[in-house]
Amino acid sequence: MAQTQHKQTKGRLAVVLVRGMVKVVKPVKETLMMLNLHRKNHCVVIENTPAYHGMLLRVKDYVTWGEIDDATFAELVQKRGQLADERQKSVEINGKKYKRFFALNPPRKGFGRKGIKRAFKIGGALGPRGEKINDLVKRML
Repeated sequence: MAQTQHKQTKGRLAVVLVRGMVKVVKPVKETLMMLNLHRKNHCVVIENTPAYHGMLLRVKDYVTWGEIDDATFAELVQKRGQLADERQKSVEINGKKYKRFFALNPPRKGFGRKGIKRAFKIGGALGPRGEKINDLVKRML
């Protein structure tokens, strides 16, 4: 059998939970919990690895994601970063410990003209959006 090789890409992905979690099947709900996405309009920043990519494909009908640039990430941490207690799981950024998620506002002018039940490719809000995630995150700050 041929082995498949995963190319290791660098960078970070911003993942935003677009839809609520009412009536979500158990495997999808567990994956969202592993990604630390507990509420609608919450955002997490994760590494761009094949393991996370598989998790994103499982929850693609509930989240949107893309490559976040350094300027947008710095603005996100500055405006929405919440300091974590010692007993909470946290991520260290610039020497300070922050909670693993960022609570955002709903986006100005909405997610997309076709709403939150359609893919981004056809004018909706779900799935991968590449560099355009930066615009969405800025509208949600």
